[in-house]
Amino acid sequence: MSWQQAVVGAVGVAQYQQQGVIGKFNQSANERSAKVLDNQATQIEQKAEFDIAQFNKTYEKVKGETNVFLAKSGVQTGTGSAYNIALSNALEKRLQENLIYYNSRVAAANKREEANFARVKGKIARQESRLAQIGTLATAGTTLLRMGGGSTQYTGGMKSDGNYYDPYNPGTTE
Repeated sequence: MSWQQAVVGAVGVAQYQQQGVIGKFNQSANERSAKVLDNQATQIEQKAEFDIAQFNKTYEKVKGETNVFLAKSGVQTGTGSAYNIALSNALEKRLQENLIYYNSRVAAANKREEANFARVKGKIARQESRLAQIGTLATAGTTLLRMGGGSTQYTGGMKSDGNYYDPYNPGTTE
């Protein structure tokens, strides 16, 4: 083996190894991104619970103030307009709670979808590095074969007089 072949082999091995390291790193980085996005989805869901609790606190305060106002006005609670106001407020409360839950579920689902996409990107990066490694092996192998005098599938060509040359049948021309 010549020194040139040794250099080509060493460079090929180093490139192959580096491509593997890069692929693993890129996959790992995308996995970390996916975990962060999953955590954000969980935080969004937890925030919805907090938002509901805050909303309920405010609702109970307004409900109490309304009952006090109605009582001071001499209106009997639980009947007529007071009942209609209480019913309307209860329906609005339920609507707002549902809206908070819905928005949080949509946002959390979007974050989880981003996380899944990051995982897919990581797998693709790993596969791309494997393909690059295969290309490196093929290139280095072909180079070493040519340097060592190996066959390169050359089957013929044109002679200087313009006739076709077939190395397997030297006497033939086209």
